[in-house]
Amino acid sequence: MKPRGRPRLGARLLVAGVASLLATPVAWAGAGKVPAFAATPCPGSVAEVADCLSARDANGAWLLVAMPKQWNRRLVVHAHGGPRLHSPRDGDGGEDLDRFSSMVRAGYAWIGTTYRRGGYGVRMAAADTEQARMAFVARWGRPERVILHGQSWGGNVAAKAAELYALDADGQPAYDGVLLSNGILTGGTRAYGFRADLRAVYQYYCRNHPAPDEMQYPLWQGLPADARLTREELRRRVDACTGVDTAPGKRTPRQAARLHDILAVTGVQEQQLVAHLAWGTFHFRDLVQRRLDGRNPFDNTGTVYRGSRDDVALNAGVERFAADPGAVAKLAYDADLSGLIVLPTVSIHAGQDPVVSANAQFAYARTVQAAGRGHLLLLGRTDEDQHSRLHDESYLAALRVLEDWLDSGQRPSPGAFQAACLQLAADPARCRYEPVAQDPVAGHGNDR
Repeated sequence: MKPRGRPRLGARLLVAGVASLLATPVAWAGAGKVPAFAATPCPGSVAEVADCLSARDANGAWLLVAMPKQWNRRLVVHAHGGPRLHSPRDGDGGEDLDRFSSMVRAGYAWIGTTYRRGGYGVRMAAADTEQARMAFVARWGRPERVILHGQSWGGNVAAKAAELYALDADGQPAYDGVLLSNGILTGGTRAYGFRADLRAVYQYYCRNHPAPDEMQYPLWQGLPADARLTREELRRRVDACTGVDTAPGKRTPRQAARLHDILAVTGVQEQQLVAHLAWGTFHFRDLVQRRLDGRNPFDNTGTVYRGSRDDVALNAGVERFAADPGAVAKLAYDADLSGLIVLPTVSIHAGQDPVVSANAQFAYARTVQAAGRGHLLLLGRTDEDQHSRLHDESYLAALRVLEDWLDSGQRPSPGAFQAACLQLAADPARCRYEPVAQDPVAGHGNDR
């Protein structure tokens, strides 16, 4: 992407005010000393166009920076998805940088953080994302424009960061705009209930997670704290019950029937069954036992399950659990969104995302609208069917639309996404934006 034209007057004054900062590092605003960035190998996707540097911040998070050799004086501050459960390691950000390498090849500087620890914690991750921005500014100065970007769970993180850190202590913008892609934007208290339902429905049919000869525990716990179950063993159990890893024609009739009912009732796609069960196992253990003091945030006491061969038997036999109000309140404080945004925000989503429903952005739009900030949110939707990575052209078009909004001060039309993509793409077939209603009306179905 080429650098944009002359910014508006306010932006030009800001550029003039920070011109000297671009040459001289500013005082570090975070705890401790400025992280010491050192050269590190770049992913191959940006190795020819950028220099990469890494550092560890005062909280223990690893930072990764890609500095284009032809920098457009823009910065993307990235909040990654997951959450990852292992302790942060140097190099963990390479996969994220590679996934969004098109931004760097278009001239944007890029910084990502591993966060200070593994596991759930939206406010923690949002604070570490802001620390990454401050570390970049302390080392290279305030760029002409700073875009906050979040992907998947990182969309929740970035949306929370936009509510908490969009303005500095003097009321000046720390960021200029926000880009959310395939984001979990329903908030923590609404985002994961379907996986609790999946655990309950799966166990009704399969009875092997936990197995009868293992310690029994309430399914909302995910796993006992000291359980040694691995993802590979979980996959083996799911396949034994449903034949999910077996060719359809080679499944037993009972496997095929169980698989049909589990998918029909929960709405999970066959290819994602193990992944969603893994999230409802290992991530639930982290969320419930390490972040919520062992209390349950999930509730299916009033859920009526439908779509199986025998709904009456299913609803009579499925495990039921009631949410603890304290756990719900704590999760809401950490991860729910208020919609009180102050910056132009673009949210794009793959219409056929198998992991996070595209309806999540409609839920976010309703939240933003209820807060009186609907004029600051623009939705885009593609007909792609991937969660972790969209076409490069989809991201670049969204950046172009956001940049045009910041340049002009006018909220673009929904059709601007496809138009921008067609201007950028060498192959028009790579442009997959489709019309999407901007009205945050109810009735869009499951927000998963």
